[in-house]
Amino acid sequence: MKARTQPLDFFFTPGGFQPDSPEKGLSAEQARLRKNFQEHPWLTLYQLGFGPVPQDAGPSLQFLHSLAAAFVGTLTHDPFLQVSLTETRIPLSPEQETRLLDGVPFAPGSTWIDSGWLHHAWDQLNQAFAQDLGKFSGTVEDYLKTRSGALRPADRIYFHLVENKRSETYPFAFLATYATYDAKKEARHMPLSYALQEYKDDRDKLMQLLSSLDKVAQISPFHGRFISSGEIFHPFGLTPSEAYEFLKTIPQVESLGIRCRIPNWWRQGKRQVSLSVKIGDQEKPLMGAETLLTLQPSLTVDGVTLTPEDIARLLSGTEGLALIKGKWIEVDHQHLKELLQQLKGFSGTVTVAEALREELSVQDGVTFTHGQWLTRLLDRLRHPEKAAPLEVPEAVQATLRPYQKTGFSWLCTLSDYGFGMCLADDMGLGKTLEVLTYLARQRQKLPKGRFLLVVPASLLDNWSRELDRFTPSLSYTVLHGRTAKKLEEVLADSQTFLTLTTYALVPRLAGLQKIPWDGVILDEAQAIKNPGTRQARQIKELKARHRLAMTGTPVENDLSNLWSLFDFLDPGLLGSRKEFAAYAAGLKNSGNYEPLRAALSPFILRRLKTDKSIISDLPEKIEKNEYISLSPRQVALYRSEVSHFRTLLQENTEISGIRRKGLVLAMLNKLKQICNHPDQFLGTGNYQETESGKFRRLGELCRNIYEKRERVLVFTQYREITDALSAFLTEVFGRPGFVIHGGVPVKKRQAMVDAFNGEDYVPYMVLSLKAAGTGLNLTSASHVIHFDRWWNPAVENQATDRAYRIGQARNVIVHKFICSGTIEERIDAMINSKKDLAEQVIGGSTTWITELSDRELLDLMKLDLPEKRR
Repeated sequence: MKARTQPLDFFFTPGGFQPDSPEKGLSAEQARLRKNFQEHPWLTLYQLGFGPVPQDAGPSLQFLHSLAAAFVGTLTHDPFLQVSLTETRIPLSPEQETRLLDGVPFAPGSTWIDSGWLHHAWDQLNQAFAQDLGKFSGTVEDYLKTRSGALRPADRIYFHLVENKRSETYPFAFLATYATYDAKKEARHMPLSYALQEYKDDRDKLMQLLSSLDKVAQISPFHGRFISSGEIFHPFGLTPSEAYEFLKTIPQVESLGIRCRIPNWWRQGKRQVSLSVKIGDQEKPLMGAETLLTLQPSLTVDGVTLTPEDIARLLSGTEGLALIKGKWIEVDHQHLKELLQQLKGFSGTVTVAEALREELSVQDGVTFTHGQWLTRLLDRLRHPEKAAPLEVPEAVQATLRPYQKTGFSWLCTLSDYGFGMCLADDMGLGKTLEVLTYLARQRQKLPKGRFLLVVPASLLDNWSRELDRFTPSLSYTVLHGRTAKKLEEVLADSQTFLTLTTYALVPRLAGLQKIPWDGVILDEAQAIKNPGTRQARQIKELKARHRLAMTGTPVENDLSNLWSLFDFLDPGLLGSRKEFAAYAAGLKNSGNYEPLRAALSPFILRRLKTDKSIISDLPEKIEKNEYISLSPRQVALYRSEVSHFRTLLQENTEISGIRRKGLVLAMLNKLKQICNHPDQFLGTGNYQETESGKFRRLGELCRNIYEKRERVLVFTQYREITDALSAFLTEVFGRPGFVIHGGVPVKKRQAMVDAFNGEDYVPYMVLSLKAAGTGLNLTSASHVIHFDRWWNPAVENQATDRAYRIGQARNVIVHKFICSGTIEERIDAMINSKKDLAEQVIGGSTTWITELSDRELLDLMKLDLPEKRR
């Protein structure tokens, strides 16, 4: 699987620092750890497991430490390590796998962590263990002491306690075993009596094996009498009180290295009486997160409800182990009385939000369960693929893929139920079409409805075009590009179904707060990740019956991002900001993120391109035109140059032939440079992101690519801008990539290609189209960005095929940047609509433009900003 070709920090950033970030600001320990992770990632991770969690560790490093510590813990618990140091391979148990997966934090790269990755990581830790062991000669105890003075190897002796249903007097049985190898060299646990035979000729080895028994006898009189009498060498029965005494001594016994194998119900603590509160057993008409559900408290054991007679029997009996309803349980009279007192406090009703929030709380002795109705509801929301999809409205002029129909149906279901929802599908899976289909259905239900769509300014044109393409019957208004006063007037007069605006304008347009919206939709909803910003607060104050967030990165930096997102979608679900902060702080100690995932999973739909149910339904190459708005500075420069060219043509009507062709091609080049960035046209070197629509969109795309730790190729026809693009991308990714252009020697290019496809995470490569259009194999990239257009489909396809070729294991998304209303858009439209023109372009270059008349040239080059209202 893909995980095997990626470095460790592809998934997680060790600690609170970037692996390739500058030294400034790092402690000496962080700098050392970062360097070790870069040079020997898996060996460093293995060694990490022998010590405490590093100081100032973030959630990612905490998880990596828990993984390494689990491996080291299993290693030190392996009795066969004493028998054969060189042949030991540590297995990953199903229980450990579940516990580790439950502990995967909400962090960049965490979507890659699944069972396959975990087993791969465990294999790597086994290899690191073997590598570390290969440098050592000595005993197991000496080896562990070199790693940590607090560790000692597991003793080879095991104590076993099992239930014995054949005897009422002795309902438990005890057996001592030891780890050894049989005649076939297979590892086995044998009864301890066999040791007397195996070591009959080697008393020293026998005494070494049995030495831990003397230590146990010193701390536990209970065990001492079985050891001194010699009964320890044979199986024997135990009464309930004896079994209870044995179970209570387990922590002391295991501290001496002897491992105890006992019934799971004791380890898991499920056989104690607990207070169980069932929520939502009876069907209710849904009214969103505020729907009231009834509480049904009871005392239970392992999920079985106790009757008043059962409770009376437990209180009248002795403490310790008691058999009730066919199950052995631990009885503590004081604890039982406290639970009975607590039982009286659970009555009445709670909201759905409060019921889900209970999954995040920890109350000693209290278990919250979902009743039949609430269980069915949450199962439907968590598994939308199980339900029959809704019929796609006729107004949608597109064919939805099966998973898109599922997403559309899920959006409608949550909307009908009154819940907010987060559509977090991976980039390239078509979130926009799913939402447009949802809007078309809302239009059927609410012909006079009012919906608000808030997007980054760079995506306004994309949304307008997708609306025109897929749902042309939906009326919409775009609030952008005019003064706030004028936009307020447009808003007051508008009766369109959908209103589009930007995040920056929401705090400036008071009229948006006055309208009772039927729905508010946020695209790139990570824009409200910081709850304290004015922008986030103003958006949350919008009045709306339904709320929808679209984002591929629901968590960017920390869990406060998640709280802020759901404070918009379903206020109260995660409690107050202060309450959730306290809960998030507790996660650092528990390391169990599963309750949080369970509480949020009904309201987040997240599908990945790597999902087996998704990937077979996708084309191997997804091509997207990214329509980009010019910045104000670009608009001014573009208009100025077109005006200058118009004057030049009008004043020099006699210009013709080669001179005219040269002027036209020079003008074409200037406009393309302005579309890229004003500083490329002017020859200055600032290249500020805010001054170029393309740089803004490049940053947005690559930040999402970095969240997935994917790789990208960025093609441009201009060598002079490659360094500026690389410098910008280095800031975005927090680490450098490579640049290939005509000035890079062929030998050096191949070294760059090998490094890009190698183990270290190299996030990007910037390539000039001519120098890198052929001959390079860059299949580690799953994204291709054509920063500026060559207008020759064959040349662009050759460049794309650096990533999309044999050896590519992932779907490739191709992003083609096109500045709206400029010559870039018109030529792209002409090539796509006129086959003969496309053939001319494929057969040659852009010289066909020079044959156009003056009027045709000016029409081609003029700036035509998109219509703001429909």
